Amino acid sequence: MKTRRSIVLLSLLLFTFCIGILTFDDASAAQRNRKGSGVATLTDSEKATMIYMREEEKIARDVYIKMYELWGAALFSNISVSEQRHMDAVLNLLVKYGVPDPAAGKAVGEFTDGFQPLYDWLISWGDDSLFDAFLVGQYIEEMDIDDLVQAMAETDKADLDTVYGNLLNGSYNHLDAFNAHIASLTQ
Repeated sequence: MKTRRSIVLLSLLLFTFCIGILTFDDASAAQRNRKGSGVATLTDSEKATMIYMREEEKIARDVYIKMYELWGAALFSNISVSEQRHMDAVLNLLVKYGVPDPAAGKAVGEFTDGFQPLYDWLISWGDDSLFDAFLVGQYIEEMDIDDLVQAMAETDKADLDTVYGNLLNGSYNHLDAFNAHIASLTQ
């Protein structure tokens, strides 16, 4: 009798354990499906910020390409390559979250309506002298730093924070380089 009671109790425990595992797996699957196969959803603000950052990195790259064409300073060529990597990092986020790329199909110097006047103004300013071109670089990097700090403050997504943090470090390095070139021209 005692053995039979032990077997029944053990069977009930095993049954309860199995039901618990199945319930946990179903809940996990439901959560994954709700999030789109493991990808967290973004707020409208996070989506808008990613789109903005993609355009801002494109402005930096395109302006530096143009400044290199105008002035031949290697700094612009080197940093434009870095800005392309920044653009690619943001593009990877856009693709991951299914957000349309605002830079798709756009040539160097071609932007959405909101960014075109800024690009045109920066090119006009940097066209005046090499010193002004370095000031344009300084301006872009300071703008980028401010926007990245704000973007990081407005998200709780680890992947966005990581990418924005890497871009921020790059912008600080670029700013240091522009500041050094500005200082060398004023001494």
